[in-house]
Amino acid sequence: MRFGSWRTAFSVFLLLAARQVVPCGTAQETAHSTKTASGITFTPLQQWEAAVTGGDAAALRALYSSAPPARVNTPAGDLNADGDAAFWANLKVRSLKLDLIQSDSPQSGLRQIVFQAEIHSAAPSSRTLYLSEGQMWQDQGGQWRLVTAKRTDPARLQQPVSLDNEIYPSGADARAEVKHAVAETKGYKRVLVVFGANWCYDCHVLDLAFHRSDLAAVLQKDYELVHVDVGRGDKNQDLMQQYHVPMKRGIPAIAVLDSTGTLLFSQENGEFENARSLAPEDLLQFLNKWKPRAR
Repeated sequence: MRFGSWRTAFSVFLLLAARQVVPCGTAQETAHSTKTASGITFTPLQQWEAAVTGGDAAALRALYSSAPPARVNTPAGDLNADGDAAFWANLKVRSLKLDLIQSDSPQSGLRQIVFQAEIHSAAPSSRTLYLSEGQMWQDQGGQWRLVTAKRTDPARLQQPVSLDNEIYPSGADARAEVKHAVAETKGYKRVLVVFGANWCYDCHVLDLAFHRSDLAAVLQKDYELVHVDVGRGDKNQDLMQQYHVPMKRGIPAIAVLDSTGTLLFSQENGEFENARSLAPEDLLQFLNKWKPRAR
């Protein structure tokens, strides 16, 4: 992520303010509530989830509002009910897990839901995808209809639901931490230096990836990990220059050192800047490439 572009990153709270909707019915929410397969208490979402996982495009389209026409905002532009149903059909969803981020009623007859979806897809081959979506449902004469939604593109890596986690300690002595990490290699590990900032969306994506079981196993065995805070481009710039990791190429940025502190690899071309577009295999291949050879 380039400095300044963080403002355009997808908001984890998915503000759905685009259209003013007026309640059309008075049915009580409790009359429409139950627990979904993912544990979310809202029957219309249960129906939406079942239609997606069942590949039932007709049942899915029937859940969308026709007056006003439903609109789904995506990074590529707005979709209508048919376009969104086609999007989910093309994913060939085998199973779907929804992690609830937000669920509230901004006014009577409206229900706002925000979730992150873990999708097990069969298209084009078996793989796991992640996306975040916000939905606004409206009670229209006793029937709940989806009136507006906003979602991210599917990604191969899990996306953060918050940027609150302090990955990069602002007051840390980066040089001292690198020196300590080199000493901790005990002569056989590598040091993975990750330059980033807590405001950076892609830095949080990369950190979540490092906690995956497949990547964490390699990191624990073969690397000492150091996070270096670059602030707003005004911290530890001398260290970035020393390791040939230019700030202008974006963050997160990575350098790999051997057990003597000698630079082995530097990210000179922004390879990890757009971490959200990477796949787990990309990161695993990188870690395996630069880990120490078997003793």
